[in-house]
Amino acid sequence: MTVLGSSGLLGTAITRMLASQPVRLRLVGRRETTVPRSCEADVEVRTLDLATPGAVAEAVTGADTVFHLVAHISGASTWRVSSGDPVAERVNTGLVHDLVDAIRTERRATAPIVLFAGSMSQAGRVSKARIDGSEPDRPLTTYDKQKLEAEKAILNAHAEGLIRGSSLRLATLYTQGSDSPSLDRGVVAGMMRRAFAGQPLTMWHDGTVKRDLICVDDVASAFITAYQQIDVTAGRPWLIGSGQATSVAELFGMISKTVATRTGDAPVPVTSVEPAEHSMPTDLLDFVLDPSAFQSSTGWTARVPLLEGLDRLAGAMISESTATTR
Repeated sequence: MTVLGSSGLLGTAITRMLASQPVRLRLVGRRETTVPRSCEADVEVRTLDLATPGAVAEAVTGADTVFHLVAHISGASTWRVSSGDPVAERVNTGLVHDLVDAIRTERRATAPIVLFAGSMSQAGRVSKARIDGSEPDRPLTTYDKQKLEAEKAILNAHAEGLIRGSSLRLATLYTQGSDSPSLDRGVVAGMMRRAFAGQPLTMWHDGTVKRDLICVDDVASAFITAYQQIDVTAGRPWLIGSGQATSVAELFGMISKTVATRTGDAPVPVTSVEPAEHSMPTDLLDFVLDPSAFQSSTGWTARVPLLEGLDRLAGAMISESTATTR
């Protein structure tokens, strides 16, 4: 099986879980992929740019399963994509078309499994408290439109019989530090780094926007479950989240207190500021998922409570900082 995007936060977590099994793994990432020291899998690591012509076909040749986890990051840490960014279009959408074309050209006797990492914000603006998958998709940002197009390519290839494919639409990811915290470029880890630096945590407007926050380890487990139960999960998108609504103000308060408990210092303040110029329409919308369909169909459930995950992440950041200063 092949993991595309194996060097990222989610790819590293999935790799860690798959490496404990007696399987053949091909790990493909732009950066060097971390392979667990204790490893039962037969592992091949490839470091390459998948946007290079022919790279996707080379990466997935002969693979019976493909985890497609690649996404374009604009700048150092964000998924804010402009409509005229050809690199984002190539990575977020073009690579999926390359994948489908490569499988079609190879003419497999057995349709391979393809699992795609989507986003909960693909749905766009919804009127309900929780997204349950019944609402029509009306993506608001270029990134979400690209992810939706890629998802449709996966599901169309499944309908064609070319692959056994599915998409997992993910809530907001964060790490609890099972892998290096430096892999996490999201809001949770970013704000925790600020708190450790003694800087205030700034939230846009009044912090009432709600998010569904889920530990990357739980998401990796969902991907493994979707792979293991592909006869159940193939052919449709699924919502993967904790199902719990947490406001930005609540989250930042938790982070501030968690870091203060670890350091013994006073909690850093949480302040309200106007949205940045690069803010997106989705930044001020609630995104909370109802993952019950996936839960009832597969038996999977999110297991890491947010406060517990935050405390573990704080401990991991301290350990990593201590190790780098020795």
